Amino acid sequence: MFRTGTLGLLSTRPYGPYVTDSAAAASAMSTGHKVVNGAISITPDGKPQRTLMQTAKAAGKRIGLVSTAQIYDASPAAFSINVKSRRDYAAIVTRYLELAPDVLLGGGADFFLPPPAGKRKDGTDMIAAFRAKGHQVVRTPNELNAASGARLLGLFADEEMAFEIDRDPARQPTTAEMMAAALKALSQDNSNGFVLLVENENTDTAGHMNDAAALMRALWAVDDAVKVALEYQRAHPDTLVIVTGDHETGGFSPTYALKDLTKLSSSNRLYAGEAELRRLERISMSLRQVRDTLGKKPSAATLDQIVATHFPGFRLDDDLRRLVLERKTDERNFGNLPQNMLGRMVARQTGFYWGSSGHTSEPVAVGAIGPGAERFRGYQDNTEFGKHLHEFLQAR
Repeated sequence: MFRTGTLGLLSTRPYGPYVTDSAAAASAMSTGHKVVNGAISITPDGKPQRTLMQTAKAAGKRIGLVSTAQIYDASPAAFSINVKSRRDYAAIVTRYLELAPDVLLGGGADFFLPPPAGKRKDGTDMIAAFRAKGHQVVRTPNELNAASGARLLGLFADEEMAFEIDRDPARQPTTAEMMAAALKALSQDNSNGFVLLVENENTDTAGHMNDAAALMRALWAVDDAVKVALEYQRAHPDTLVIVTGDHETGGFSPTYALKDLTKLSSSNRLYAGEAELRRLERISMSLRQVRDTLGKKPSAATLDQIVATHFPGFRLDDDLRRLVLERKTDERNFGNLPQNMLGRMVARQTGFYWGSSGHTSEPVAVGAIGPGAERFRGYQDNTEFGKHLHEFLQAR
């Protein structure tokens, strides 16, 4: 995408501060308007702004949302509907039913169902409601691959889907498999075209957790999904494919650093390279899974066993080991525990460092192939990205 397509950069700033959250970033890219952090496509004056999917629907196009996060998470929600808070999950799902996307695939079954199976307090079975609107409901990869209908609801986890490094292929599909299923469904009854958003949220979550090994595999999963999109685009050259992000997370930076603190000379430096990437590849558990395995009262024996088994060749320095076992941080911008401390273990021995456990103000790359791709060349604000998309839809 970035080598042969149009290449540009997008700013990510929300209304107000320098650093965005996903809701504000995606809202700007969806509506062409800045919003405050936490708002879903509603500007500071309280006015809902027309989202990309609302405009597409009004233009007679079919629409779809795919995410490895809860499907009601901030980014897919901001590209679709309007609510005051990204945390109002039940309201987001209700708005989805009103908008009626043709395809919804991801995690987040919990706010589609009332207790005891789910968390909806209004007693509504939203899965049944979508089924009544003609959606085929699938819950496993096998069911997804066998789906043949033009309208599809797939929920593959109660909350977010697993990191690729932890994913059980019998229970959860890949991003590429969801992409292929969405394209298959949306290509039916498709005289006016479609708009599809596909998000691999695991790149963001891995950044928050400073998990370089999970990030690497999440990016491989993105690559596989983009390949599916490009194969579709080659067969349907009137299709515009865009690959971008809504913000950067973690201040991720391969670098050189001291191997230890015994001396400051360059002879004591570790330079990140292919050998260090291979060390990441041998890691076999996400830091989120480590957190869940350790629980709220980590034991030293369990921690040592996890490191020995799933982080071969790595050592946990005494200062980090103490912080993990005490569930403490030593810096104000690292608050995901114990993941950030274990991420520092990996960083010290590979050179893949993180500047934060939060978002940063870095611009994001955007690559585009197909009709209108040239509009994304150069440095632009994220609101310009949204305006381009609306102009495309209104012109067709």
